[in-house]
Amino acid sequence: MEFKPFYLLILISLTVACKSGPFNLLKPASPHQQYERKLVNAGLDQNTMGRAWITKANSLLPNAVGVKVPYKETGYFAADKVDGASFKFTLQRGQLLTARLAKQSVSNFAIYMDIWERKDDGEFKVLAFADSLGAQIQLEAKRSGEYFLRLQPELLGSGSYTLELAIGPSLAYPLKAVNRKQIQSFYGVGRDNNTRRHEGIDIFSGFRTPVLAIAEGTVTRVNENNLGGKVVWLRPKGKDYTLYYAHLDEQVATAGQQVLIGDTVGLMGNTGNAKTTPPHLHFGIYTSEGAVDPLPFVDPLIPAVQNISSDIAKLNATLRTLNRSVDVADNQELLNPESLKQSTVVRVLAAVGNQYKIELPNGKIAYVAHKSLVETKPLNTRKIAVSNQQLLDYPNAIAGVKTTLNVGQTVNVLGNFEDFQLVSTSGGEIGWLSLR
Repeated sequence: MEFKPFYLLILISLTVACKSGPFNLLKPASPHQQYERKLVNAGLDQNTMGRAWITKANSLLPNAVGVKVPYKETGYFAADKVDGASFKFTLQRGQLLTARLAKQSVSNFAIYMDIWERKDDGEFKVLAFADSLGAQIQLEAKRSGEYFLRLQPELLGSGSYTLELAIGPSLAYPLKAVNRKQIQSFYGVGRDNNTRRHEGIDIFSGFRTPVLAIAEGTVTRVNENNLGGKVVWLRPKGKDYTLYYAHLDEQVATAGQQVLIGDTVGLMGNTGNAKTTPPHLHFGIYTSEGAVDPLPFVDPLIPAVQNISSDIAKLNATLRTLNRSVDVADNQELLNPESLKQSTVVRVLAAVGNQYKIELPNGKIAYVAHKSLVETKPLNTRKIAVSNQQLLDYPNAIAGVKTTLNVGQTVNVLGNFEDFQLVSTSGGEIGWLSLR
């Protein structure tokens, strides 16, 4: 690709400016949006590389790879490629997502990270982004459904990165001693011969165990009712829902009281319709639309992030599958795997657990077991049988021609993809030959 020195000078100055430049005070924007604007203002959106960067930015979210959180990968962005990565994952309302990004590079290049949701009309809406200095985003899921995360490095930057997506509760736990086994009855379970549904979770502990405020906020009501007995209602600061503590033996908080996390709002009991049960806290969360499942808001069971055991020295390398078919999938759990033909050429994008995230020559991204890939050493040789055989830069009939090969010339076969072979010449040139 032709890249004129004039554009190189602009990009170097652009890179420096984007690391310390001011925000647009008239229209707040994420660092990614600021960088794109600077590309456009510098006229680089008319250049091949600048235009490719913007095109990549727009294509990442619609083509995001499905993963399951918690998730961790170590990848590499190369300066000679217009790279990026995107992920889609499911969160439950009330979960807190923490996205951490660490990078390693001698050039200290920028990687832009943002989180999105897809609206009902199919458009994407940005929810949060890392600022120009930070490398972490925390986002409370305000709905249950799919979320998207995009990573994109600035142009001409290269280096490795590690992305970690962790999940946990967005609120504290309502008892001082935290034990997941205390939660023994869940949201939605049938009650009274299935005439109604349980609108919360039950947390069991000893009689008169202190029940705590799990968020800073205001006690809006302290009263009694037939089902809940002695109850306390708490509105967390800045939230659109109310917390409900029921079956208390004693209400400690008073209406209108301002509380902090850890303040005692009541003592556990079995009042109301719980008179025949062991002491427990019925805990619920209510919105303007009714009750929601409170478990994701307080669940103390936090799944661990999987360690990476794949060899990160293979990042950005061109490898091939073993001499047999290899299972691949579009998510890190290798669910519903498809098979790649033997000796298929791939590029390693990232290491994930004991797998590699790979890119096929057609741009499709998948996951394979790390032991299923080997280096692209010559498999065999091929003698050119037709005159002016074209050596292509991409496995496509309309790809660019790198050179032409003569009849009788011998090349080394490195791997395959669909109807093409990746070969190397005696002069060290690498390209694709059509099998047709």
